[in-house]
Parts: sequence; structure tokens; C-alpha cells
Amino acid sequence: MTIVDRIEPINDRQQQNVIDTTHHYITRAAELTQCKLSNIPVEFDLKGRAAGMYCVRGGRRWIRYNPYLFAKYFNDNLAQTIPHEVAHYAIERVYGHRHVRPHGKEWRGLMQALGIANASRTCEYDLAGIPQRLQSLHPYTCACTSYQLTSRRHNKIKRDGARYYCRQCQQLLMPQA
Repeated sequence: MTIVDRIEPINDRQQQNVIDTTHHYITRAAELTQCKLSNIPVEFDLKGRAAGMYCVRGGRRWIRYNPYLFAKYFNDNLAQTIPHEVAHYAIERVYGHRHVRPHGKEWRGLMQALGIANASRTCEYDLAGIPQRLQSLHPYTCACTSYQLTSRRHNKIKRDGARYYCRQCQQLLMPQA
């Protein structure tokens, strides 16, 4: 068994390169969509499997990148992840987030216009050496089986009153005692 070396996150110079490339794609997307797009904040705090994420909360918009995945696959992320997230930003500004699918025809069309032939929804990277965010699981049951719900779904149930049902018996999933 070999010990995998832990990947170090990208350095300040590389982060600035990512920010500059993000701003370049924002300018290009603004030209292509004929929509005024401001440069938005870029953060390097994403962990886990995702290389990037476009976020909107309370009128604030920003893009998060995974500094570990960028370190391991820097050129690929410059070429794929940055335009991917910028396209989400541009499409959300042009159409609104409720009027189009996240990876729908509008998003794919902009990716193609940006010169990205492989407009993939996800990346398939080897995560060896990359810190992983561990997800807690919570036991739930119905009349016929038991489930392990993620913390995200568990918290939606507790906080927002969300409801999840069994696909087989259609019964409401309840926390296991």
C-alpha cells in the first residue's frame, strides 16, 4: 500500500491567475450575451469533489473554487471549470435562475460560444491526495425499509419542514429512534 502525498492548495500567484481568467471569461460572456456583467468576487474555499460553484444568496453573487483540485489539475480547470462557472453567472443574469435549467440549452449554447466544446456538467478527477468533506448520514425509516439521509436533507427536514417519501411504499420517511 502506498501513501498518497497530500496536495497543497494553489499559491497566491496561481490564485491571481484564476481570478484574472475568471474576469476574462466574464468580459467575454458579457459581449456574447450583450448583458452588463460585473466582475464578482472569487473565493478559494470549496472542498470535496466539486471544482467550482457559482453562488447567489441575498442578492450577493460570487464564484467559489476548490484550491486543491485546481492545484492538481490546474490547466484543465483554467480551461473547463472557470468558463463553466462564468456561464452559470451569465445565464442567471440574462434569464434569471428560475427560468432556465442549470445546464440547459442556454448554458450549453454559451459554453459553445465561449469555445468550450465539452460542456460537461461534472468533472471526473482522481481525488487522491485531496482533502474530502465527509458527509454525516442520519437513519430514517418507512414501513418497508430504512434509509441513510445526508445532513443536507436531514437539516431541511428539521429546519424547513421538508418531507421525503419512500419510493416503494410512498410512506413519509421518519427519523429512526
